Amino acid sequence: MNAPIRRTAWAILGTFLALILATTWIQAIAGPGYRDDPRNPRLTAWRVGRERGAIITADAVVTARSDPSQTDPQTFTRVYPEEARYAHTVGFTSVLFGSRGLERTRENDLVSHRDSTISGVLNVMLGGDPRPRGLRLTIDDALQQVAVEALAGQRGSIIAIDPSTGAVLASVSTPGYDPNSLIGPDAGPAGAELENDPDQPLLHRTVNATYPPGSTFKVITAAAALESGIAGPSTEFPDPIALELPGTTATIHNYDDDVCLDGRTVTLEDAFVHSCNTTLAALGMEVGAETLTATAEAFGFNSVIPYELPVVPSSMPDSATYADDPAAAAQNALGQRDVRATPVQMALVAAAVANEGNIMIPFVVADVFTHDGKIESTTEPTLWRRAISPASAAVLSDMMEKAVISGTGHNAAVPDLRVAGKTGTAEVTGSSPHVWFIGFAPVDPEPGERRIAVAVLLENGGPAGETASGGSVAAPIAARLFETYLR
Repeated sequence: MNAPIRRTAWAILGTFLALILATTWIQAIAGPGYRDDPRNPRLTAWRVGRERGAIITADAVVTARSDPSQTDPQTFTRVYPEEARYAHTVGFTSVLFGSRGLERTRENDLVSHRDSTISGVLNVMLGGDPRPRGLRLTIDDALQQVAVEALAGQRGSIIAIDPSTGAVLASVSTPGYDPNSLIGPDAGPAGAELENDPDQPLLHRTVNATYPPGSTFKVITAAAALESGIAGPSTEFPDPIALELPGTTATIHNYDDDVCLDGRTVTLEDAFVHSCNTTLAALGMEVGAETLTATAEAFGFNSVIPYELPVVPSSMPDSATYADDPAAAAQNALGQRDVRATPVQMALVAAAVANEGNIMIPFVVADVFTHDGKIESTTEPTLWRRAISPASAAVLSDMMEKAVISGTGHNAAVPDLRVAGKTGTAEVTGSSPHVWFIGFAPVDPEPGERRIAVAVLLENGGPAGETASGGSVAAPIAARLFETYLR
C-alpha cells in the first residue's frame, strides 16, 4: 500500500473512532444531562404525562399527589396540598424549573413506569407493577405545624430528629414558598420573583446554608476536653473578667462583660451551664487545634452527611492552619472565627449526646408503598459514626440538663420533663447575632419512650434583632417542640 492511500485509510479510521467516541459521550455521559434539562420538550411531556405517587407524613397527611386532567385522564397535575409547610423537604417537579427535594432524589420510586420505553415494556413483560410508588415520611405533621408557627416566617430553620434511629421528625426552613406556584407553563413570573427575593425563600437553610454555631459548639469543645482527659466537670479554671488572647491585643469577654461566677475560680461544669466564654476559650487553647478539629470531625464536621437530600458539609479548619495560633483556637472553641455548621449538623451533635455518643444516619422516608398501599420497603436505622464515648456523652448530658435547669437554657424547660440543651448567640459582623438552641428530651428515658433532639436557628436574632440571644429567642421555641412531641 502506497503512502497516500495509507494516510487516507488512517484518516478514515480516525474519523470513525472520533464518531464512536462522540456518540458514546453523548449517549452514556452527557446524555442524562440533556435528558434532564428543563428545556428538553420531551422531558416536559414526560413529566406532565406521567402519574407520580403520593407523599404522605407519618400521620397520613398528604403533602403531594397527582390529579388527573378532567379532559385527558392520561395527563396529570402535581398538587401540594400543604403548600409551604413541606416545600423544602418534599420539593416540587415543574415543567419550567425541574425538580427539587424528594421529588428529585426519589423520582425513580415516584414516577409511573407505564410507558412505551424499552425499560417500561420490559418491566410489564417481566410482571412488574408499572404504577408509581408512594412515600411515607418520618415527619410528624403536628410537630411540623408547631415548627412553622414558631418561626413565623423569619429567616431560620428547625430540625427535629429521633436520636436513637435518625428519623427526622420535623424539618422547616423559612421563609418558605408555595410549590404550587411553580407548576404549569405560566409559572415563569412566580419563579423569577422567588429567585430574586432577598430573603431567599428557595434556600433550604436546614441543609444548604452554614452559620457560625456560637456557643452551641461548646458541646464539642467540652467533649474534646473530656475525651482527651484534659478536663472533667469539676476541673477548675481562673474566672477573669476578660481573657487576653496570646499574640494579639484582642480579648474575649463573657456575654454580660462580667466575671463568670465569683471572679476567682470556676469549674468546667459551671462554665458550661452559664456559657462562660472566657473559660471555654481558655479550654480551647489548652485542648489545642489538633484535638479540637479531630473532635469536631468525629461529630461529622468536614464530612458529607448521608441524608436523603444533599447537605452542605459543616466546616472546621484543618488543625495545621491554626496549630501555632492559640488565639484562633480560643475563638474556634466558641464556635466563631472559622467554624460553620448547618442546622442538621448541630441537631446531630445533640442527638449524639442523647444516644450515648452514637450518630445515626438521618432519614426522612420511612416507607415506600405500592399503588395498593402495601409496604414495599422500609428504611432501617443505621449507625453513621461514634462521636464520643458513652461516658463522655453521659457527662455532657448531665451538664446540658443543668444548663436548662439553672443556666442559659432555662427557657427551654418543660414542667415534669427532663430537658437537656445548649444555647448559642453567634456574632455576625455588621449585623445582629444568629441565635441557636440545640438539645434533647427526655434525659434517661424509659424503655420504649419517645425521644427528640432538636436544632433551632434564627438568623440575625429573628424579631428581637440585636437584643436577641439563644436563651431568650431560640430556647422557648425548643420548649414548644418538646412539649408538642412528648406530651
